[in-house]
Amino acid sequence: MKKTFKLSMVMLLALTVVLAGCGNKKSESNGNAGTEGGKSEVKIGMVTDVGGVNDKSFNQSAWEGLQQMKAEKGVAVEYLQSTKADDYNTNLNKFVKGKYALTWGIGMSLADAVGSVAKQNKDAKLAIIDAEVDQPNVKSVTFAEHEGSFLVGVVAGKMTKTNKIGFVGGVKLPVIERFAAGFAAGVKAVNPNAVVTNNFTGAFDKPDLGKTAAATLYNDGADIIFQAAGGTGTGVFNEALGRAKSGQKVWVIGVDKDQSIEFPDVTLTSMVKRVDEAVKRVSQEVIDGTFKGGHETLTLKDNGVGIADTSSKTVPADVLKIVDEYKAKIISGEIKVPEK
Repeated sequence: MKKTFKLSMVMLLALTVVLAGCGNKKSESNGNAGTEGGKSEVKIGMVTDVGGVNDKSFNQSAWEGLQQMKAEKGVAVEYLQSTKADDYNTNLNKFVKGKYALTWGIGMSLADAVGSVAKQNKDAKLAIIDAEVDQPNVKSVTFAEHEGSFLVGVVAGKMTKTNKIGFVGGVKLPVIERFAAGFAAGVKAVNPNAVVTNNFTGAFDKPDLGKTAAATLYNDGADIIFQAAGGTGTGVFNEALGRAKSGQKVWVIGVDKDQSIEFPDVTLTSMVKRVDEAVKRVSQEVIDGTFKGGHETLTLKDNGVGIADTSSKTVPADVLKIVDEYKAKIISGEIKVPEK
């Protein structure tokens, strides 16, 4: 019996040593924020604005960028969808308190929340799209939307048959006003006789408002509408699709991503804003250990904005040639595109 007891104690001691060794390895693994074998143990979180992750626009583009990071780098990614402004702080804090390596806030509406959370958690790293937050631990990325919008304005100005063109925006924020101003300037540059009518819906998550706004503009004679309204913009496409089925030829110009992929029958072109690439680039800085707070604006010169590559399917070559000419003038500084 004594032998049995001694043997049991030896086995128990050996098992304890093995388990202790396993626990140490797990701890070391969890503490490693680098990459090994193409895999990373970095966790990155993303908080949407009220437009949601399936807005067919910049929230979705940002999430696609993170999904690419997961596929290419093995990064663990997660998003939290905000249904109201009160969710912003709560959602951001979930990732920060969860020790995520980087927490993204997508959209200008999150600026105050990102600033507040960053100030209260100085060791956390945060980043935001479409706003500038002046905190040392926040990377702010904005875009020269007005420059890209100028180019799709050129397309609209050259291709309208009625000389009536519409713009449907979401909330009337500076970023949306940049879209509107650049678009109108592009139209006027090539077609002084065209009239651009703006309609700000006041929301980024109301497709019904987008549909109503588009119906009003089309009924007034517009044959092309540029939408910069997040999820609300889906309603603009739906209105155009309904009219196309009844034989009326109208166009929509998409925003943020190539929306001809989703709405091929009515998309004339899209003003592409490379939110996905911006998200990937800053996220990679966290993985590499080179992340720094600050602000950067991605322009036409940086390929941060532009028109969709698929535009040649619907836009004639001679019009695209004119677009390229104006693009060169903007990049060179010969043309300064207005922001409002």
